[in-house]
Amino acid sequence: MSKTMSKAMSKAMSPYDLIITGGHLITMDAAVPDGPATVAVRDGRIADVLPAGRELPPAADVLDAGGALVLPGLVDAHRHTWQSATRHFGLDWSLMDYLGAAFLRLGPAFRPADVHAATLLGALGAIEAGITTLVDWAHIQNTPEHSDAAVAALRESGIRAVFAYGWPQTDPMRWVGDSDAVLPDDVHRVRAGLSEDSARVTMALAARGPEMSRASAVKRDLELARALGLRATMHLSNAGSLTQLDTLGLLDETITIVHACGCGDDELKLAADLGVTATVSPLIELTMPGLGTPATGRLKAAGMVTGLSVDTEIATSGDLFAQMRAALAQHRQSGHPEPLSARDLLAMATAGGAAAAGLGDRTGSITPGKRADLIVVATGGAATPPVVEPAASLVLGGHPGLVRDVMVEGRLLKRDGVLLGPLREALDAAVRTQEHLREAAPEVFPAL
Repeated sequence: MSKTMSKAMSKAMSPYDLIITGGHLITMDAAVPDGPATVAVRDGRIADVLPAGRELPPAADVLDAGGALVLPGLVDAHRHTWQSATRHFGLDWSLMDYLGAAFLRLGPAFRPADVHAATLLGALGAIEAGITTLVDWAHIQNTPEHSDAAVAALRESGIRAVFAYGWPQTDPMRWVGDSDAVLPDDVHRVRAGLSEDSARVTMALAARGPEMSRASAVKRDLELARALGLRATMHLSNAGSLTQLDTLGLLDETITIVHACGCGDDELKLAADLGVTATVSPLIELTMPGLGTPATGRLKAAGMVTGLSVDTEIATSGDLFAQMRAALAQHRQSGHPEPLSARDLLAMATAGGAAAAGLGDRTGSITPGKRADLIVVATGGAATPPVVEPAASLVLGGHPGLVRDVMVEGRLLKRDGVLLGPLREALDAAVRTQEHLREAAPEVFPAL
């Protein structure tokens, strides 16, 4: 027997690092049945899904999910995490109110320490809510230290993240609107530091798109992304924008569009056929005047793979259960004929978001070989049982308080309802950030 074969057999027979037993699986993989089963984890990956009733294999740790649901970790495909230290006070803002406050007043005042504080708090809040993957849409590249602070916070939190590099908020109108400005050359340094595309924290380009800059800048941004081997994610909501990108020869499977509220149905079909993905943020789209109507049903009808996202916690909820319910309510109210089921919504919050983040090969479903990014959601108490249809129970009754356990690459970040990350540090730092911003931009904040 060869040494290679001997090592392989030894590894196959070795104990697992962790098994999750007793739960009801919702796998989001057609090849792996839902239902009672045991998930076995080794070396940060899903090693096996074992039938219920089988004698439990040896493992270093056992997570008893009896009476709970086990599913892939949720994926937030677009969040401005640098704004999470200023949560929730923009509930009554319009889009123009938000742009004026966040970019003209707050953005220029952000220090690297503030970016770190907000990003760490936002990432921990996401983990608390069962989100194991986050596309951090970080358009706060005021200095190289701002970018480094965001990346450091993502790494410290333990979450799987795509750091989407954007543009500075110093002199913000230089970079957006009728802009032809070249993105900071520091993007090359950041890419060199995030060169390992299989790492837990990877990189994308938060491109400005045709609604935020001139066509020449759009072309340059997307050519830069391709030269660096990066996916591009861009805000895009106006009719004709996708057609413009196609005319420029820029539409392909490396692009994710954010919102897509006003895009025409024919444009969406064109983009879907080219492999473009999308993400919707239904709660903020419904409640912030000026953003537009969620395109959930139209994207599904076009055949576009679509994820769910929070957008900014300044003006919306940071959990994807709320986003699923908002998407469902708007879709049913719109009367759009495209069916939208609980399973569809869960797919958007898991496999669809993973695909939009460019991570569909490693997360988004309970599939042997994928990374062990998993959550356990409790179904006890008085609010959710009896669970007749698990997907519907999650969509209609799920909330962060029911998320009992969260793991990324097999590492537990929340166990038995307790967040294990540096929450106290993040909260204290966020308080200091708020104090600084209240002094730097007092007109933005409501009176104490």
